[in-house]
Amino acid sequence: MLAEQLLRLTRRLHRIQRRQLEPIDITPAQFRLLRTVASYDAAPRMADLARRLDVVPRAVTTLVDALEASGRVRRAPDPDSRRVVRIEITDEGRATLRSLRSARRAAAEEILAPLTADQREVFGELLSALVDGMPERHC
Repeated sequence: MLAEQLLRLTRRLHRIQRRQLEPIDITPAQFRLLRTVASYDAAPRMADLARRLDVVPRAVTTLVDALEASGRVRRAPDPDSRRVVRIEITDEGRATLRSLRSARRAAAEEILAPLTADQREVFGELLSALVDGMPERHC
């Protein structure tokens, strides 16, 4: 029963997230890549992104293509190696992230609306216990 409830909540979260992302014209996978690019101190290589996201490099290429077409990232040459391409977030990409963070907060608020403040606190503690017990991911 608990597993089914978790799955239902996850599906509901995904539906709400897709609805929130639609007006911004970005997919959840593109959002994840954009967040990941922004998390680096220096512009990452495609291989760095693939490793961090735990996907094949071709998947990153497809996502970067779409984000580049929308002006959210740009490919830049590596100053130390002509063969390496770095992925930089643009001002448009940063603005998109700000909008997306607001959309995520709105989605979370919609999900949590039925809970009282005390229930939210307990739920947050339970989620922290579950997340802290999981292997670490980078995004």
